[in-house]
Amino acid sequence: MSWLEAVVLGLIQGLTEFLPISSSAHLRVGAAFAGWGDPGAAFTAVSQIGTETAVIIYFRKKIGRIFAAWFRSLRNPRTWREDPESRMAWLVIVGTLPIAILGLLFQESIEHAFRDLRLIATTLIVFGLLLGWADWIGKKRYSLDHLTIPHGLAYGFAQALALVPGVSRSGGTVTAGRLLGYRRAEATEYAFLLAVPAVFASGLYKLTDIGGADAPAWGPTIVGTVVAFLVGYAVIAWLMKYITTHSYLPFVVYRILLGVVLLALVGFGVLAPDAGPAP
Repeated sequence: MSWLEAVVLGLIQGLTEFLPISSSAHLRVGAAFAGWGDPGAAFTAVSQIGTETAVIIYFRKKIGRIFAAWFRSLRNPRTWREDPESRMAWLVIVGTLPIAILGLLFQESIEHAFRDLRLIATTLIVFGLLLGWADWIGKKRYSLDHLTIPHGLAYGFAQALALVPGVSRSGGTVTAGRLLGYRRAEATEYAFLLAVPAVFASGLYKLTDIGGADAPAWGPTIVGTVVAFLVGYAVIAWLMKYITTHSYLPFVVYRILLGVVLLALVGFGVLAPDAGPAP
């Protein structure tokens, strides 16, 4: 991976991580369009550390309160039912379990079979339609104070679907949240918080692959991660304001159009489904 590739892919990661359009799909598709080949699961996972660091900084006060409440609950377990922030901490842990377990079970598929462009195009379209439907019919009844263990697990399983590029971590969790009746801002905020432990765990796990035969070198990976952090922070600030007065419809339309174009390019032989540009 060249330095230019690292900067461009870091930019793509930062722009798309928090939008419900799948950053992993865009890294894969962007590299294919540019003729660079698949950047790989290791670069994707490590670069996401940059964007999740942006989440920690943007929500630092809330995350600090959640951590403090969690430690208090360790001394007095009953407080988690009375303290919303303590309950939030435990429900983030509960919601992280599905992606942790499924990520280990399907690691081989995540790194290879799931990165087929035909599958990515299909998931972009199908889960885009699901997001639009959920946002259309979803009630706006609940805030994050209403989170329960069943809801936390539902969010968690929706996040786990993002192990398949094209689903979108934020898109999957927001879809679940809207179907459960949570308001857009609350569903999006919880999607951000829920992603932090899963993304950091995945990124740290994949650090050992960087510099290997099938992964980029350390230098470009660090540059891409820093770029992803800077751009990602700006995207969070914009998105949290945007969703207070707008629906997810523009993202749904974009996902469908991108999926259709991608299927057409693969079908006509412009792109090879498993290795970037067709020979």
